[in-house]
Formats: sequence, C-alpha cells, structure tokens
Amino acid sequence: MITHSVEYLARGLVDRQGRLVEAGEPLASLQLACGGNLGGPLAIPELRAIAVKAGRLGLRLSRPFAALAAEDRIGGWVDAIPVQDGDGGCELGIASWHAEPIAMSDEDGQLARLRRELNRALPEFCARLDPRQAVLTVEASAPDLAELAADMIAGIGRPWTDFATVTGSMHDQPLHWRLLDGVVCEVAGSARRWTAWLEPLGLPEPGSTGFVLTLVSDQAAPVPPDDDAGVSGMPSLGEELAPVLRQPLGRVIAHAEAIRAKLAGPLPDIYAGYAGDMVDAGEHLLALIEDIADLEGVEASDFEVAFERIDLGEAARQAAAILGPRAQERDIVLVPPPQGEGQWARGEFRRVLQILINLIGNAIAYSPEESQVWIRLDREGRRATVTVADQGRGLSDAERSRVFDKFERLGRGGDGGSGLGLYISARLARAMEGELSVESAPGQGARFTLELAALD
Repeated sequence: MITHSVEYLARGLVDRQGRLVEAGEPLASLQLACGGNLGGPLAIPELRAIAVKAGRLGLRLSRPFAALAAEDRIGGWVDAIPVQDGDGGCELGIASWHAEPIAMSDEDGQLARLRRELNRALPEFCARLDPRQAVLTVEASAPDLAELAADMIAGIGRPWTDFATVTGSMHDQPLHWRLLDGVVCEVAGSARRWTAWLEPLGLPEPGSTGFVLTLVSDQAAPVPPDDDAGVSGMPSLGEELAPVLRQPLGRVIAHAEAIRAKLAGPLPDIYAGYAGDMVDAGEHLLALIEDIADLEGVEASDFEVAFERIDLGEAARQAAAILGPRAQERDIVLVPPPQGEGQWARGEFRRVLQILINLIGNAIAYSPEESQVWIRLDREGRRATVTVADQGRGLSDAERSRVFDKFERLGRGGDGGSGLGLYISARLARAMEGELSVESAPGQGARFTLELAALD
C-alpha cells in the first residue's frame, strides 16, 4: 500500500491489468456499488483510466474523478503513484471525497457543484498544494504553460503565488485561500489571462490536508507553429488542432449539460431539449475530432505499436466494464470471458482495448434492446482470437465487403458516426501483425474477430 507521508482519506492498489487488489473504505464500498469486487477490474472508469496511465507512463498523476453510486454522486481528487517494482501497477490515494444525492434539491449546493465541475472540466493546468499552499505536484497540458510548470517543479515546496502575478492590491501572500479563490493572475510564458481556483481538501476543516489549484482561461490555447506543414501550411489536426479544440468544446458540452439538467433553476422543457441537442452535437463533434486524430496517427508512415505480452481476456473484461453502463441503458447484457479465463497474445494492450471498445460499442448501439453481446476467446494454432458477437440485423454480402472501408457506415450507420472506427481498428490490427475480420448474414447478427499472434 501507499507508504509516503501524505495523509489520505482512502487508499488502494491497482495492478498492471487494472485490477483493484487492495482497497480501504470508502473506496472498497464504491468499487462494490459500481458493480466491481475486490480483486476484480477497477469498476470506476475515471479512476481506472488514471491508474492505468500512471502505471504505463511511470509518472505520478493527480486528477479529479467522479462516479455514480446507487443514490449518490461521488466526486473527489486522487493521487496515482506508480509502484516501485516497475511492473506497471499503481497506488491510489484519495485526497478528497464528497458525496451528493443525485436528486439534490438545494439550489446553492447545485450551483457550487456546477461551478466546481466546470472549473475542473479539462483543465490546462492543475497542481496539488499542501495546507500552506506550497506546491507538491504540477501538471500542465497547454504549451504556453510549460515555463510555469518547469519553474514550479524546480521550486517544489514554495507557495504557488511565488510563480504567478495576482492582479489587484494583494500583499503578504500567500493570503487565506478563500481570498485567492477566483482571482485573476498572469504567468510567465503565457499571453493569456488566467483565473485561479482553489479546491480545499480535508475534513472537517477545509484545506487541512491541502488544496487543488487549477488555472482556467476563457481564451483558446495558441496553435503552435508547424515548421513542416508543407505547401499548404495547414496544421495537423491530430497533433496540433485536436488538443486546442478539446478544451472549448468540452466546456460547451459541460455548460449545455448544466442547462439541460436545470441546475441553475427552472427552465421550460423545450429549452432543456435544445440544450440536450447541443450536448449530443458537441459529443458527436468531439468523437469526430478523436477519430480524425486517430486516423492521422495510424496512416502516418512512422506509426508503430509497442509490442508486449498481453492477455486478451483481461482486455475484453476491461472493455466490457467500461461500456457496461451504456449497455444497461438499453437493457443489453454483456457477456465477457469469465474471470480467470485468458488468452496470451503479442500486441499492445491499449490498442487492443481501443479496438474492443469500438467493437463492443458498435454491438451495443446496433443490437435490439434486451439482447446479448458476447465476447469470446479462442486459439487456432499460433493465432489467438477474441470475438465480439451481437444479435443485430446482420450485414449483407455487399455490406460485409465494405464495412472496414474508410468513412463506410453501411450496415452500422444511422448514428451520425464518422465511419472511421472500424477502419482505424483494422489498421491497428494490421500494425500489430494481426487481422480484424467479420462474419455476418442478414438477420443473424455480426461477429467481429480480432486475431493476433499467440503466446504460450
């Protein structure tokens, strides 16, 4: 378990396969409430994504997270620390924890939660502070904040206000955190104005175990120059424009979701419906951006995967756990390989997970309600396979021959998708020296199979 000196409300240990092998309360209860069990895959998607990323990169990460229990919405802040043995495992430390009834009626509480979530949605900068507001950890995603991040890392242990110029007549810093929460500041290396938000950690005294500092700007991040843009001079969507577009688009979705949920007060249903359309359109556009960014990556001449020994069974169970809530919304039963059943193969785990999430997501979207989706493992000689089978309408011969084509949506269309998911998945399979195939007939569902080199 976690051995460093920082105090946490709850602790846990996640292995390299994403299983929660140790957990204290209330993390253990949340794992059960979200459909998981101790020793099984971590069932809180945001915590699982943070843990896997920290373990894979070997970096300590600090992130907000949210989860839905039976009657409460759980929010908090987690530190993810890679284990020292280098096996890809990760230690979790829950630094902040708050539970709110899903049907919360207190308007002030709703607005406070809304502000907190909007300020933390896709932050370009966040840092963990100790109770004296001294810097503990730093993470920045915007290029114009690189200088600030470097200065803070070099000055760990100093107050965060040493690295930012707070506008107004503020002296004797650091001030009480409530006086600094929401102040406008300037930082070296960035021409944008930033608003600083401080979230206190610890109970019963807010801030007793530290703070989370996020910097938010209402101005878009600058697009870095492209020295190799070619004749057209157009920037790359995947490497340059996508990170810039995610921030404002994420905020549009968050604000529209708040309007749809009527968090700021009563609203006629017709306008809530318009806000719902905005959410759907924003999420669709965000998905298109991600698809096109992935497309640029897999079609690049220097694209390659990081081969490793992977368990197709574990990848299938993780993909099913991630998409479980979506299946439940349509009363579709996901049937992944049972715990303990595995099939070792040569590939890259995160790419296999990406393929399976795409295949299972398609199966859920285009299967009838109250049906089943199966994920099965097999081995034929030196080839290991994982198959996703649904009970949808199936594909004709003509549709089946074109389903992996770029921008092709025959037989799987109607959702406004980009038509790139299966094309990208097939390219990823080939990059791992494998193959993605389909078997289907009208009225008999579809069976998509990923085949990779088997390992003993």
